[in-house]
Amino acid sequence: MQDQKLFGHREGNIGHVVFNNPAKLNAVSLDMWERMVGVLGDFAQDPEIRCVVVSGTGGKAFVSGADISKFESERANAEAQVRYDAISKDGYEALYNFPKPTIAKINGYCIGGGMNLAACCDLRYCNEAARFGVPAARLGLGYGFLRIERLSRIVGLPRAMEFLFTAKQYSSKEAAEMGLVHGVAATDAELDAMVGKITSAIGENAPLTIALAKASAREIAKPESQQDHAKLERMAVACFDSGDYQEGRRAFMEKRKPVFKGR
Repeated sequence: MQDQKLFGHREGNIGHVVFNNPAKLNAVSLDMWERMVGVLGDFAQDPEIRCVVVSGTGGKAFVSGADISKFESERANAEAQVRYDAISKDGYEALYNFPKPTIAKINGYCIGGGMNLAACCDLRYCNEAARFGVPAARLGLGYGFLRIERLSRIVGLPRAMEFLFTAKQYSSKEAAEMGLVHGVAATDAELDAMVGKITSAIGENAPLTIALAKASAREIAKPESQQDHAKLERMAVACFDSGDYQEGRRAFMEKRKPVFKGR
């Protein structure tokens, strides 16, 4: 796996998506987007996985954006850009619509496409060295509507406009202040521990309840006329009909931790 620029692996009940292009600060190319769709598809079919952590190798970057050295071969004109957009969109949407919680573990640069990857995750944590930015205006490329919308939902439209108009980079402290990240750790080791506590908490809780919460969040992001309340109601009923609900009640009465199975 280590020789692949993007790979996935499972650690207990946690799935890991790892960007592994450290020589280019984990910049992303088309083959990596295609690989991510497959990895997430496999994780979605694995009932043992409770959440997914997205990270980058090398200690300097989460994802630094698109691989600019590939622009001539992958994005040289409008036609090539359409193809690139379609493939990269599949990757982003596979992450955004993944049915279980997703966590961005950001250690270093989170730039351009890296920002959109982080925005597609449910939770985001970083180290103090992390830097955030959208340099589209410095490259003359178009930053798509969905990317702007998702960033705006997290930090607010005025702050998103500042990201896009100035193309400046923001510190981890600024990212925390604007609500872009949920927590900042001083070191990589502390970041691992911080994310580990979150994944442990998720792993101990009822999967069906968490799935309903995530599905609800995705419906909330849609226009009201497109929201599928009936689907959410069915998911809520399934929670109450589940063995996990019985286990939760028994564990509460017996003053012990519940052991949930997702059914």
